[in-house]
Amino acid sequence: MQGSRRKVVQALLYELVAIAFVSPLIAWAFDESMAHSGALALLLSLIAMAWNMLFNALFERWETRQACRTRNLTRRLLHAGGFEGGLAIILIPVMAWWLEISALTALLADLGLLVFFFFYAFVFQWAFDLLFGVPDSARDIATTQEADCLG
Repeated sequence: MQGSRRKVVQALLYELVAIAFVSPLIAWAFDESMAHSGALALLLSLIAMAWNMLFNALFERWETRQACRTRNLTRRLLHAGGFEGGLAIILIPVMAWWLEISALTALLADLGLLVFFFFYAFVFQWAFDLLFGVPDSARDIATTQEADCLG
């Protein structure tokens, strides 16, 4: 699976699983109803989905320009860290507003989510690539380059 279809399926699956995890966590951590926390999780998810589409398009554009295009451990960590770091910058003000908490409290809450989502993004993307294959941007032009790309 390649192109836009791949990006849409990846983003939807990622966010659906995320909502299932985040809603109860928010409800528990902030003593909110599941409806209130579920609505926030959905809002955060919609924002994250838009960021996911943009970030992955930019990442794959960058990736196609690399001499070594294999998705090794370093590249997967860069991908997960870049995605989650950018998302945190976007979501902290939203969480502070929705939960009526300070930016500092929202930052601390987001750090907890960031730790979870860093590992989740890493594992999810790897599993997604195993199930659906890697995108063309991660396929080396010459297989002889792969030995040079390990690391």
